[in-house]
Amino acid sequence: MSIKPIILLPDPLLRENSAPIERFDAELERFSRDMLETMYDAPGIGLAAIQIGEPRRLLVIDVAGKDEDPAPLVFTNPEIVARSDEMSVYEEGCLSIPDYYAEVERPAKVTVSYQDITGERKEMEAEGLLATCLQHEIDHLNGVLFIDHISKLKRDMVVKKFTKMARQRTSA
Repeated sequence: MSIKPIILLPDPLLRENSAPIERFDAELERFSRDMLETMYDAPGIGLAAIQIGEPRRLLVIDVAGKDEDPAPLVFTNPEIVARSDEMSVYEEGCLSIPDYYAEVERPAKVTVSYQDITGERKEMEAEGLLATCLQHEIDHLNGVLFIDHISKLKRDMVVKKFTKMARQRTSA
């Protein structure tokens, strides 16, 4: 297994739609383990393949608390098929936008259709932090970032800051 570099805003790859996964094989299993290792190392609770430069419809999540055993989840080709009318607000962050957090309002509950690592079709109902995390990561697969759910003024400030930081990294 290996830890992969996480791409950062303003990398244009973060705005691309990810392609469906068609092959469920040992390479996909290996890649999902690398994603989990990368997510745990960051540390984070969710990671979409696009965040490590792979535009594939794959994401990993683990919302277990610090005192709980790890509970990794792997979703291929996930789609939200139902959303609750009830909303909830969580302070979100993103491994591709480090050290920036903002309150985001999303549906409190979702139903997600997906395939597991073997390609078997499944469905999961989620609420609370897991529902928020699933929506956040599925957004990534569609080229949407959590900052797209905040005010334009705040979003523009964040993009400007990260664009400046990227220029400084490349000129150093």
